Amino acid sequence: MAMKVKEVAELVGISVRTLHHYDEIGLLTPDEVTSAGYRLYSDANLEMLQQIIFFKELDFSLKDIKEIINNPSFDREEALNMHRRILLEKRQRLDQMIATIDKSVQHVRGEIKMTAKEQFEGFNFSHNPYEQEARERWGDQAVDQANQKLHKQSTGEQKDLSDQMNSIYTRLAAIRHTDPNSAEAQAGISEWYSYLNNMGNYSPEAFRGLGQMYVDDERFTSNIDQFGEGLAVFMRDAMAVFADRNS
Repeated sequence: MAMKVKEVAELVGISVRTLHHYDEIGLLTPDEVTSAGYRLYSDANLEMLQQIIFFKELDFSLKDIKEIINNPSFDREEALNMHRRILLEKRQRLDQMIATIDKSVQHVRGEIKMTAKEQFEGFNFSHNPYEQEARERWGDQAVDQANQKLHKQSTGEQKDLSDQMNSIYTRLAAIRHTDPNSAEAQAGISEWYSYLNNMGNYSPEAFRGLGQMYVDDERFTSNIDQFGEGLAVFMRDAMAVFADRNS
């Protein structure tokens, strides 16, 4: 039975305006529009809307979602299995982070003593859920090179990279209140630049753009500032100074 746009919005928990926008950009066009201009959504439309919402949950852009679901080779069952696999991985990471929080509460209370490494278990920044956005901003080359190197590495090597990344973040967090122009700040951010270029090929300008995204995108800010409030802003400023000096 066909559903009106308001009914779909209430069923799914999104706004009518969002559904209108999806129609306008050709992402989700209702199968029927009455002579009075009312949009009517079929069961097939609802199935496609479910796919769109799943992809959005995984941080895909609307542009990429449109390309994926309109591809002749798109397989709904395969996509659902992919969503399930990724969400299970996400749940595992969240469970680890929750466990770290529980231990941190005990640490604050003086009931246990956590090592620096234990304080950041579960924060895996080598798994980047925003890869598609990076591709859109700087193209595929840098991201592909980084991924190729990561895929060739063993699980142990990837863990070493993750530990190294967390270590750099921790050291930068410790000096985040210093002047981004200072020798200490630039030495720390230079280490971050070298780390990134061990996996990809970032020019100083791309490095500057990455730093700006740390602040522009609240998801990045939230992740980075877990190491210390204000770290994302500090890194952006220090990365801009580094780019100016090395361009």
